[in-house]
Amino acid sequence: MTAVLTDLISDLKLLRKGRGLFVSRIDERVGTTLRTVCDVTDSDGPAEIRNKVGERLGSWAKKLPPDLRLAVMAAFAIAPDARLPLYQDRVNLAAQKLNRDPRTARRRIDDGIHHLAQVAAAFAPRPGAVPHGATRWHNEELRVTLALDRDRPEVLEQRRIVADVDDLSEVDITVPGAAIAVDLFHGGTLVPRTDRRPGYSLRLPEPLQHGQSHDLALRAKLGRDQHTRPWFVRVLEHPCATLDLRVRFDRRRVPARIITFEHVQPRDLGSATGGVTVYADAAAEVQASFTDLAPGMAYGVRWDVARAGRGDDGAGVLAARARPRRDQAS
Repeated sequence: MTAVLTDLISDLKLLRKGRGLFVSRIDERVGTTLRTVCDVTDSDGPAEIRNKVGERLGSWAKKLPPDLRLAVMAAFAIAPDARLPLYQDRVNLAAQKLNRDPRTARRRIDDGIHHLAQVAAAFAPRPGAVPHGATRWHNEELRVTLALDRDRPEVLEQRRIVADVDDLSEVDITVPGAAIAVDLFHGGTLVPRTDRRPGYSLRLPEPLQHGQSHDLALRAKLGRDQHTRPWFVRVLEHPCATLDLRVRFDRRRVPARIITFEHVQPRDLGSATGGVTVYADAAAEVQASFTDLAPGMAYGVRWDVARAGRGDDGAGVLAARARPRRDQAS
């Protein structure tokens, strides 16, 4: 177990005591490592600390199995009906909701805290990582799905951004380089950039203050040449805590070899070797996760050639000789 993970577990177990998030001196209750992963600063007051920590824990809890999510939401008094004065009261509430005895509920809470710490550990800074304060905003979470099983490939992108300054009203969004059309589902107003860089500016519905987060989602339709390019990458302009990348292949043309790679210089994409082998599931999908993404570096998935699947007429071999192009996301 890493030192960061051990410290986070210790910090979370300390925080669950008493009133949990609603302890009066929360500035003394939130440990150093938990402060770091929740972006708590020395200038934050009790209310801001409570909001930041509560928002992060609630967001990370969504990644847990339902029973563990329920347990930790009660343990830290995040759930509105769990804002009880004593920890034992919240354990009993969790036991009732889980239809288990209090001792089992305590085990669920302990399990939930360990899982929560594992999720939170991805947000701890690593040596050489670009600090969030180096830009006006950063990506807290970026989810990208590439669908290749249609006439024109499409990318669905969902992200949560966090302001690193006050009064952030506009952010730059770079879309995949092969995009021929972009639609914003929600999150503001998308306006083409006036400079020479490819992409858009997103005007936020209202300015964000330092530490506030904002969700947005967009879809990009790509040119048909994406079908013949055996890779898909993201080159970031802003720091990103986590990237979840999924590629859905045509079930008749599942590549024989698929690898994920990270932290590669864009100019080296054509000659980069190594990577981690992954396998498509029964739905012809692969998934890769990356943490602490550095601006200017490439992260993505590469595949070799397609093998014929059920119903394939043998014409499904992907061309794999072209020189890579960069698909960027800010």
